[in-house]
Amino acid sequence: MMAILRSALLGFGMIAAVFAGPASGQEQSGDLDWRPRVAVPAYATGGPLVRVDEGHGSAQTIDGRYAGFAALMRADGYTVDAGQGRLDTPDALDDVAVLVISNPTAPEDGSSLSAYDAAEIEAVAQWVAGGGSLLLAADHAPHGVAAEALAARFGVRMGKGYAFQQVGADLTSNLDFPRQALADHPIIAGRSADERVERIKTFTGQSLDGPVGAVVLMAMSVDAFEAPDQAALQTIRQRLRAGEPAQTVFAELARPALSAQGVAFTFGEGRVVVLGEAGMLTAQIVRFPDQPDREPFRFGLNTEGHDDQQFALNLMHWLSRVLP
Repeated sequence: MMAILRSALLGFGMIAAVFAGPASGQEQSGDLDWRPRVAVPAYATGGPLVRVDEGHGSAQTIDGRYAGFAALMRADGYTVDAGQGRLDTPDALDDVAVLVISNPTAPEDGSSLSAYDAAEIEAVAQWVAGGGSLLLAADHAPHGVAAEALAARFGVRMGKGYAFQQVGADLTSNLDFPRQALADHPIIAGRSADERVERIKTFTGQSLDGPVGAVVLMAMSVDAFEAPDQAALQTIRQRLRAGEPAQTVFAELARPALSAQGVAFTFGEGRVVVLGEAGMLTAQIVRFPDQPDREPFRFGLNTEGHDDQQFALNLMHWLSRVLP
């Protein structure tokens, strides 16, 4: 059993590279053939409006990499649409129950490191304080930098790099959170014993610290570290494989991870969930057009061995107040 687990973990290096951006000869996209089913939908039809922000450079669109998330929410009875503009216009958040922001990017003109300017950040903060709900997912570099100012307005600190753990003479940035690493919170408990989350898997992200009073949904291991960028992560891997002491390599090229990869808290009259990994809410597929005999591989909600689908449902139930 341990040999099988170890073999699987050692293969994650290639997956981590894919998450930083598809390599030459690879195509990464939403798995549009995935059809989620929900045993007990929260809403029969016409449920609350979930708006996914597509106006700030994210590749996580409801017709693309977040198509799986949108399909899962619709199967649960929610109404889902995309927001294309600024978030501080008079009607930007009208009738929205949950605003979803996933991997925003900084402006292409280089005018700012933040995906959102001060006016948009304050508009979102005031909307949440008045009773709105925000799901913010920002994973490995550079997404933490682009989302940093927005997160900071809610008291969340982002690691902004690549969180990882050592696995023998290698490392993995695809992290497992067993039951003992998960919070005592309605998002983990669900509406019934059948909806209880026992294991969460993430697919290359950053670490977080929440504000005072926040619940750590997914606690990082005490032996988790964070590399500042992909180049450092790959250098760490190479030096570990060459037999250098992990303590030396980590001291030079990494830092201890922050406390969490997911936090939940109230903000005024509203609710907020911040995740340090966005792929866990997607259903994605990687194909190899230059290698027609090579099987594509999938990651996210369309894979097995974890409770990420139930976690996604539960966190949206809490944000939309199905759960207390």
